[in-house]
Amino acid sequence: MDVYFLEIQKLMQVVKEQEYAQIKEAAQIIVQRLQRGGIVQLFGCGHSHLLAQDAFYRAGGLVPVRPIIIEPLTLHAGAMTSSNNEKDPTIIDKYKDHFDFHENDVCIVISTSGRNQAPIDVALLAKEAGVLVMSLQSLAYCEQPSRHQSGQRLEDVVDIVIDTHTPIGDGLLHLNEMQYAPASTVVGSIILNVLFSEVIEIMAISEEVLPVFKSNNVDSDSSHNEAMIAYYQHRINFK
Repeated sequence: MDVYFLEIQKLMQVVKEQEYAQIKEAAQIIVQRLQRGGIVQLFGCGHSHLLAQDAFYRAGGLVPVRPIIIEPLTLHAGAMTSSNNEKDPTIIDKYKDHFDFHENDVCIVISTSGRNQAPIDVALLAKEAGVLVMSLQSLAYCEQPSRHQSGQRLEDVVDIVIDTHTPIGDGLLHLNEMQYAPASTVVGSIILNVLFSEVIEIMAISEEVLPVFKSNNVDSDSSHNEAMIAYYQHRINFK
């Protein structure tokens, strides 16, 4: 147990040192686009989809965040089903009506390996719509060949890459020739929270009312959250 804490701390220090500039740049771009009426859209398959959901409708989190939910790519549709569908070259085309990209949006595509069909297709779709596309991925996998028919990997398609530095195989620990103790979800969640915290702090320089959700589990006036939902509900389904 102590070793996992240590390894996570070491990994986060690497991320802090090597991704600091990219996170700062990404935050500045997100702020500019939010101020022009855009939102942040997040996409991932399987466990990566959990990160997209985690950032949505979150106490203390950024309000204009929309997870792109394609049921057959989520774990609750079936773990093996989701994994197989992520490699299907037709899956995104079948669900194009689930996408609603506007000019000033930012799309963050989350994919640890950056090699599978669906995340790359979503990045390409967002680019076609004129949306700025970022990826949250591990460049440790960059020597793993793409499964996309174009031969491109995710980092070849997006505008900005934030590297999680997660090792190939995800696990941080090894025992009896087994790799275990995955890190991608922990690191990905921290990076997204750091990124959105930076967005909020930049916005606070010029804006008095910040698009941040207050907790519904604390006795307080609900008017702030209600106003935020009313403002963004034409783009995001909070129901």
